[in-house]
Amino acid sequence: MRKKRAERRRLQPDPKFNDILVSRFINSIQKAGKKATAQIILYDSFAAIEERTKQDGYEVFRKALFNAQPLIEVRARRVGGATYQVPTEVRTERRTALAIRWLLNAARSRADKSMVRKLAAELIAAANNEGGAIKKKDDVHRMAEANKAFAHFKW
Repeated sequence: MRKKRAERRRLQPDPKFNDILVSRFINSIQKAGKKATAQIILYDSFAAIEERTKQDGYEVFRKALFNAQPLIEVRARRVGGATYQVPTEVRTERRTALAIRWLLNAARSRADKSMVRKLAAELIAAANNEGGAIKKKDDVHRMAEANKAFAHFKW
């Protein structure tokens, strides 16, 4: 191996909740370097969640993120000319990355007026174990379950 492995960059926690997870989520919402806009979207979503559910928006966010995390996924593995979908466990870092990505994609594809309302609705749905992100997670788990026979190809 010639090159060193890339060093993981440490993120600064967000100013309002002092949480790195919120910071990662803001960075994922962000488009074209507009971090302030992304922060406004997320914080306004928290306010909308509190208004709608009478629960702490931050807590609903944490629960939604936890519920959307996949435990197992399939990875393609070539064995003797054939490609098998091998179920493997998901690392913690990737788990949260996938959950964030799925929540945002599900929120963006929702039919609603603004991103604030879309995101609030998706986070509430995910906290209640429903919605697009949870459906995606269930699909991934179902795929892994269906390909359990190839688990011995794990590397």
